[in-house]
Amino acid sequence: MRARIPGSKSITNRALLLAAAAVGTSRLRLPLVSADTVAFRTALKELSIQVRTGEDDEFWEVTGAGRGPTGEADVWCEDAGTAARFLPPFAATGHGRFAFDGSAQLRARPLGPLAGTLAALGATVTTDPGGGLPMTLESEGIDGGAITVESSLSSQFLSGLLMAAPLMSAPLTVTADSLVSRPYIAMTLALMRRFGAKATERPGGVIEVRPGGYGALDLTVEPDASTASYVFAAAAVTGVTVTVPGLGHGSLQGDLRFVDVLRRLGARVDVTESATSVTGEGPLRGGISVDMGEISDTFMTLAAIAPLADAPVTIRGIAHARLKESDRIAAVTQNLRALGVDTDEGHDWITVHPGTPTGARIACRRDHRIGMAFSVLGLRVPGITLDDPSCVGKTFPGFHEELRRLFPPRSRPTSPQRQGSR
Repeated sequence: MRARIPGSKSITNRALLLAAAAVGTSRLRLPLVSADTVAFRTALKELSIQVRTGEDDEFWEVTGAGRGPTGEADVWCEDAGTAARFLPPFAATGHGRFAFDGSAQLRARPLGPLAGTLAALGATVTTDPGGGLPMTLESEGIDGGAITVESSLSSQFLSGLLMAAPLMSAPLTVTADSLVSRPYIAMTLALMRRFGAKATERPGGVIEVRPGGYGALDLTVEPDASTASYVFAAAAVTGVTVTVPGLGHGSLQGDLRFVDVLRRLGARVDVTESATSVTGEGPLRGGISVDMGEISDTFMTLAAIAPLADAPVTIRGIAHARLKESDRIAAVTQNLRALGVDTDEGHDWITVHPGTPTGARIACRRDHRIGMAFSVLGLRVPGITLDDPSCVGKTFPGFHEELRRLFPPRSRPTSPQRQGSR
């Protein structure tokens, strides 16, 4: 089966920002159209960036001025963490007063390290007393310099600063302190270079970005590897083959490494230049411990199917997942226990024991990844429902329909079948 996976949220929102900073009009083909990306696109318009959408959103055209915004603007970020982390550094390279705010869920997410870094670079920044939104920023441009960025909470702080750096008047040299989700920084730098930035990586986690701005680009957005994790996991637990075209060797997205975890669980994985396929080949083999710190958006996918393995599965290195849309470690633990699954957790780890899950109502906590991960387990466990099925609209509005198309109820085995059974 060929899965229809929408474009990458991470690439779409980075490309939107880079196109807004570039000279000329960029065309982004096959962008993700979801709550987060539309919120980001709308926020750019509030900063006076022109964005034109093609028929059926097949492409978005962004006209940038090659500099930061000017004047005054009130920017509403909704639930989009990337908007709250990427847009303030971009605004700081401009001239004016910019106010950023978002939903209660987004207000609860940390921004202190970013605010402190922007202040150190010369902007005037005020935040909520807790260090989050609302944030007000006043700037007359920033010069660059040498800084250390606290990145143990989110790599998005560093990505936002790096993408703004070519618009600064002098080189920016950044040392990342306790960096998490390193593949996302690699993605950021790769996209920056495609838009013409001059960025150099040095030993010790030091990155230098020189002034010079960006040029417009025609870019096709890859399918979202984080979203693809759900259909890959579903293939592994139902004994079928699922292929995601457009996601293969050379992908910018580190989360494609999730298929390596499925391979350790016993699934067959085939990655080519143009596609990735996963085939379920029998019961999942547990007894593994895996560090998912660099691909933490997919840890919930693994945790949700882990009860079907024949031995415990431990996931490590995921402390920063407690600071996402929800406390994801606590949310996964709560829901697995509600299903009758023996689950242990610590500050940065979770262990899921084999079990026979029973139906229950999943508490999504307005978190799209909780809803999608447990929907995969629902292919094998009758009676699993979501208290907020629409939460998937944050990144994949058509998720439930696509899952039903790929795995219609009549074709779901009660246990994974060997290759050739379907």
